[in-house]
Amino acid sequence: MSRAETTRSYILQKSFDLIYQKGYQATSIDEIIATTQVTKGAFFYHFKNKEEMGLALINELMYPHMIPLLGNHLKKPGDVRTNIYKMMKGLLFENDFFKVEYGCPTVNLIEEMAPQNEAFRKALTRVIVLWQTEIEMAIIKAQEHDLLNKDLVPGKISQYVTASYAGARYMGKMFGKSSYTVFLQEFKRYLNNLN
Repeated sequence: MSRAETTRSYILQKSFDLIYQKGYQATSIDEIIATTQVTKGAFFYHFKNKEEMGLALINELMYPHMIPLLGNHLKKPGDVRTNIYKMMKGLLFENDFFKVEYGCPTVNLIEEMAPQNEAFRKALTRVIVLWQTEIEMAIIKAQEHDLLNKDLVPGKISQYVTASYAGARYMGKMFGKSSYTVFLQEFKRYLNNLN
């Protein structure tokens, strides 16, 4: 990795950390520059403005890092319902990066920026569609092997799962990790009723 690529990656990671804690709109370029200790010229060499940097966060950090988080569970052999449950539990309890008080960085950006900015909405939609597609593919594979009823609609299930995750993250911000335990109990009941 070249020095310029290293600097760009460093700016993105530090910006991501700030935005995750404070929100996109509450994080200024000056704050990013102060935190990264790069010059203003260095920042603007890599990003023409804050929007371009924000979109790079989504496209270069968030999007490519989702597959490992999901694939570890969804692509495993065995009962797809168990795998979806373990994926959800892993996202809520076993991911050291996500802090309960800050929620999920993707969900936060969707709430904050999708209604305000079309480019953000499209980039964030791509992240969610990737996740939903992974869930759908796991369900379709189970259906093809007669492990799940073929009348189930994978797209609807994947949408429910992703929406449930967003809701669980919101409740975590308010009530802490104990709300995740309650959510997972009901989520498991939902999954067990898929047959």
